[in-house]
Amino acid sequence: MEISTREVFGAPCWVSLMTRDLGTAQHFYGAVVGWRFRPTRLGEAFSVAFQGRVPVAGIGALAADLGVAAAWTPYFAVDDADVAVDRIRERTGTIAVGPVSFDSGGRAALVADPDGAVFGIWEGNVEADWRVGRGPSPAWLELRTRNALDAAIFYGAVLEWATGRAGCCEVSYEEDQVVLRQDGEPVARLNSGPVEMASYSPHTRPRWHVHFRVPKLRPAVEAAVSLGGRPVSDVTSNALERWVTLRDPDGALFTLTTALGSDPD
Repeated sequence: MEISTREVFGAPCWVSLMTRDLGTAQHFYGAVVGWRFRPTRLGEAFSVAFQGRVPVAGIGALAADLGVAAAWTPYFAVDDADVAVDRIRERTGTIAVGPVSFDSGGRAALVADPDGAVFGIWEGNVEADWRVGRGPSPAWLELRTRNALDAAIFYGAVLEWATGRAGCCEVSYEEDQVVLRQDGEPVARLNSGPVEMASYSPHTRPRWHVHFRVPKLRPAVEAAVSLGGRPVSDVTSNALERWVTLRDPDGALFTLTTALGSDPD
């Protein structure tokens, strides 16, 4: 079942990985998070990851000679891609690609905020079952940037957060984080921290980061390491969950998380 982005405007509606070796990425994430893959109408260079019957993420192959780092990118729902792109330009963001029209009737653009964090916008239909924090979709999204409050102002203006419009996402400031909620449930966090604006390392520059839920943390990390991934952080925990950040074989960063109590290791 699909719904229009007009019904979930401003909310994250998809995540996508661009990588240099589609087959290696499919094998890696299939073993680590249990996904299966199906081709798309976009050709052999693209596939959709499924967990059970639910689509979870998109994976596409970068051209070998393209000097772009492999990375996960979140997409946010918008009413009108042209209007959103104009808002981004007006607020000193960058338009990398688009808006591009697809056979499905949707339109997308790949963009960056004023600090260089890359994200996408999507106008069209989205999977009704795809919802951050629920089911097999990402557990949550995180923006790591210089100033979370400044970032919230930018994204709020572009994506119509906290505007009072019926159905909009709400924003609050909690424990030194800006928290984005959709229908009262947290879907993204914006964090201030030490980032290097001129750095070519995706681990230190401003960026969006995706957290995927797994039943057991240790087996997932062991599978990742056995297939060429590597942890880049210690295992961390709070009152609710445990998590660790890794790089996949092509260098794309992501975090695995599991509910505290479900993973005694």
